[in-house]
Amino acid sequence: MNFVLVTLFSLIIGLEQRRQHQETGEESQFGSDRTFTFIGILGFILYLLSPQTLFPYLTGLLALTVFLAIFYVKKIAFFKDFGVTTIMVVLIVYGLGPLLYLKPLWFVVMVVTTILILVELKPRFETLSLRFEKDEFILLAKFLIMAGIVLPLLSDQVISPEIPISPYKVWLAVVVISGISYLSYLIQKFFFPAGAGMLITGLLGGLYSSTATTVVLARKSKDHVLLSGQIAAAILLATGMMFLRVLVLAFIFNRSVADSLLIPLSSLSLLTFVISWLIYKFGGKGHDASKAENHVKNPLEFKTAVLFAVLFVVFALLTQYVMGHFGKKGLEVLSWIVGITDIDPFLLSLFTGKYHLSVEVLSKATLIAVTSNNFIKLAYGLFWGNRNIYKFLLIGFVSVIVVSLLFIFV
Repeated sequence: MNFVLVTLFSLIIGLEQRRQHQETGEESQFGSDRTFTFIGILGFILYLLSPQTLFPYLTGLLALTVFLAIFYVKKIAFFKDFGVTTIMVVLIVYGLGPLLYLKPLWFVVMVVTTILILVELKPRFETLSLRFEKDEFILLAKFLIMAGIVLPLLSDQVISPEIPISPYKVWLAVVVISGISYLSYLIQKFFFPAGAGMLITGLLGGLYSSTATTVVLARKSKDHVLLSGQIAAAILLATGMMFLRVLVLAFIFNRSVADSLLIPLSSLSLLTFVISWLIYKFGGKGHDASKAENHVKNPLEFKTAVLFAVLFVVFALLTQYVMGHFGKKGLEVLSWIVGITDIDPFLLSLFTGKYHLSVEVLSKATLIAVTSNNFIKLAYGLFWGNRNIYKFLLIGFVSVIVVSLLFIFV
């Protein structure tokens, strides 16, 4: 079976190499389908002869490397072609035999699939590289430092009982805001330069934090005035995803509350999606691609991220104070207050039965929290957005808030 797989995988890669050379018309070709198949079989046989010492296998590798070196030198001399992609593929094919014995089959399939995809995507990579600007990788490095170096080093322990926030959570808020902004920038620049990328950003951002997404997109509306309709639609799309996210959390942690919230939250989500689609379709589709691609002032939105993190800490302290002074009787008041900041921690404490309250009370508190959160998102959108976005946000959020209040009080 392993022999059949090595032969099949090597042949597939060889066929792909033949197609590549036929399409590009390159004359500097190192074999094709049969050559690659024989190289894969050779590596398989030599590995089996002595899998303990690997002497035959390494000898074969040395001989193959000599052939490849001669080929590469002649390739440069006659064709002025310095590419080494084919040589790398040959060496990987030679290693397929040992891989089948040392690693699971899914890993070998993943290697073969990756080779096929990367080789086939060469023209797209060439086109994509033309879109990179001078400081593109410096920008990526800054974000990786924020998310991959600074964040893991911070403590996740709360600062004190009076300040129930950890440095990790505060900086995580900064990373989330910057990450959403950076994601929006990349999607716009490389995939949807005409503005459709805003909707994707709203969709993905709503899975984590619709409030953060609202802040970032509202800020971007000042740089992309002609895209106000798309940005407003994306903000509402993020809110629709927020309703679904809360419903999923309820199903995971408290099925009774989830059953109670199924109709209200699914209805609110559907309503928000419909309004978002109507705004996107009829709200004006200006084209501001040049700005989106070349004149983004701050793709990481670091200042906005820090400001949002400060607000996060302030409102978390306020929430802690209200809980300490009102307890269970102040649950509804607390629900209105926590909507100002991230509602997920508060909702999780409700869903896990921390307060031992009835399903009706828990469901109402949940609806109050998401409604309060929509109030603050509307305020954020109006504060940070441009004037063209006001009417779209007011129509969308007021409609959703009115229906939410009907569910709460009726």
